[in-house]
Amino acid sequence: MRIAMWSGPRNLSTAMMYAFGARSDCAVVDEPFYAAYLAQTGLNHPMRDEILESQPQDPAVVAEALLGPVPGAKPHFYQKHMTQHMIAGVPRDWMREVTNVFLIRHPARVIASFARKYDAVGIEDIGFRQQAELFSQVKDWGQRPVVVNSHDILEDPGMKLEQLCDAIGLPFSPEMLRWPKGGHKSDGIWAQHWYGAVWNSSGFAGPEGALPEVPEALRPVLDEAMGYYEEMKALTL
Repeated sequence: MRIAMWSGPRNLSTAMMYAFGARSDCAVVDEPFYAAYLAQTGLNHPMRDEILESQPQDPAVVAEALLGPVPGAKPHFYQKHMTQHMIAGVPRDWMREVTNVFLIRHPARVIASFARKYDAVGIEDIGFRQQAELFSQVKDWGQRPVVVNSHDILEDPGMKLEQLCDAIGLPFSPEMLRWPKGGHKSDGIWAQHWYGAVWNSSGFAGPEGALPEVPEALRPVLDEAMGYYEEMKALTL
């Protein structure tokens, strides 16, 4: 089984990759379109040069690899994707051949977390609009994509991951609930900038607290993102 997990940044996406990567039967890949995205947009993300050197910059090459041999000849292949990477020119037909899952998180949490790592935060950077667009496209192809909320996972990781696995036809494994500290061998090179907290973890954090305050300057971004979030939230497991 090939599982494409779609989220924006700061969505519990790395912890989810670690959960699937802890399974002995599952290979993982970390944001394979990141270099292609930076090459085409010219965005000056942290570690831009290192990222461009670490991955193929041709999105067609990336898409071919996602449907090619699974690393380690494992029976399952978990692909962590950022929705904002799927810009014009990045192929999508390969998505017809995988099981698509959409991971959501409250925009206030995403914006607050992202703003601590990246100075300029706009609606295009956090992936909510693109996530809704990809979801609609997958549905139009006749698939029944699954939506899971990071808040629900943190409330009860075992139960929610078991529900997720059942929804996609994958047997649940308790291995998914624990992983070694220090990162995963499949981490992207950018992990040293973004993954500090999850590197220090060995499992999912506890339930989330109160929503953070969003600076007034970012309220328009929050307001727009909330519309997409509420639409997706209504469809969660």
